[in-house]
Amino acid sequence: MTKRNLILATDAYKHTHWKQYPPRTERVYSYLESRGGRFDETLFFGLQYYLREYLAGVVIEPWMVDEAEAFCRKLFGADYFNREGWDWIVREHNGRLPLRIKAVPEGTVIPVRNVLATVENTDERVPFLTNFIETLLMKVWYPTTVATLSWQIKQRIGQYAALTGAEWNPFFLNDFGFRGVSSSESAGLGGMAHLVNFWGTDTLAGIEYAMRYYDSDVCGFSVMAAEHSTVTSWGREHELGAYRHFIEQFPTGLMSVVADSFDIYHAVDQLFGVELKDEILARDGKFVVRPDSGDPPTMSVAVLERLWQRFGGTVNAQGYKVLNPKIGMIYGDGIDYDTIGDILAAVSGAGFSVDNIVFGMGGALLQKLDRDTHKFAFKASAVKVAGAWRDVYKDPVSDPGKSSKRGRLKLVRDSWSGYETVAEADLRPDELVTVFENGEICQQYRFEEVRERSEMPEQMLAEQ
Repeated sequence: MTKRNLILATDAYKHTHWKQYPPRTERVYSYLESRGGRFDETLFFGLQYYLREYLAGVVIEPWMVDEAEAFCRKLFGADYFNREGWDWIVREHNGRLPLRIKAVPEGTVIPVRNVLATVENTDERVPFLTNFIETLLMKVWYPTTVATLSWQIKQRIGQYAALTGAEWNPFFLNDFGFRGVSSSESAGLGGMAHLVNFWGTDTLAGIEYAMRYYDSDVCGFSVMAAEHSTVTSWGREHELGAYRHFIEQFPTGLMSVVADSFDIYHAVDQLFGVELKDEILARDGKFVVRPDSGDPPTMSVAVLERLWQRFGGTVNAQGYKVLNPKIGMIYGDGIDYDTIGDILAAVSGAGFSVDNIVFGMGGALLQKLDRDTHKFAFKASAVKVAGAWRDVYKDPVSDPGKSSKRGRLKLVRDSWSGYETVAEADLRPDELVTVFENGEICQQYRFEEVRERSEMPEQMLAEQ
């Protein structure tokens, strides 16, 4: 496998910025934040992957400088490449990046418009380096946004679980997104980000990334599950035989069976509810029915009502129906944050506990989002020129929402909102932790630690 050239892992125009800073610029200090977006807070996650995979150790070598210089000369048709700066990093720093990166501990839920990370060069000969790596570090928007979405769904399901007397289930939301993302790296990062909040996944890459980059054990789990090909390969006339075969092959454990290949109502009412009822009840495990078409809220209620009629159950202390523990339902078609809310409202409105249903979410979990979902920005807020620090900021009259912070910053505890971004001179302790300095990772988190931090209620976080 060819080693990547980090000097080319940036936006092309950044190769011209070293000539643009004020003369005698020595340091550039920048920060990362979410300027808002769909939700009022973000769950910060994923920076450690980029540090371990891209930035730690010797990452700039002489051949990279040669290759990048030739590339840029053709790219621009001019000699804009900062040969002196990159040679300095190779010669004086042995190819390690003279940068300091501070960040909020991963797994922390932070209100938007607060600093999440800061970056500055530690060698005054290479001030261009701080914003040169913006392109790479900005990509933390992706795992953070996936982790945030998954966390917000967790809160939404938790509200309905409390309403309907359901016990919390770490498999309420399962990741079906591997096939729906644009790359294997996206599957690894996004799948791992979801696992911060839930345990259910079919995105194996997410588990692998958690093990490789966050020192986890196997941290996601799946079950025997049918797909349309394994049902339809038997033919419509042998649909009953297909389901019976599945039960015989998997007599124990959870099993999920897609049931809408032909007629979902016939499958639930007759095949599961009559022909295979005894076999389903005799299994050592739960038989989970998966409708995969139709209007999700309507179909969810229809299937639950039919299962209740055929298999019965109990009514819990809060007055909601709970199916026989041998039977359940998973919905995984067209699922997103809003659809989950609609289904939960319909199911609870029909008198069913959330205990009866879990969800599978694919492209909407790992792909149907972008950097502007949470308006991520990486901006310079201070520079040191000729020995003196000065504040840097933008304040466009055409869009006040894009105004940026100024000066050197820290993140502190705040009794009102939980966290507040203030000037570095503030006397309160800084919640940002130095995670990278001069090519070395200074702080690493285990995946279980990230999970635990994301689950802490605000009052516990405030007491840490």
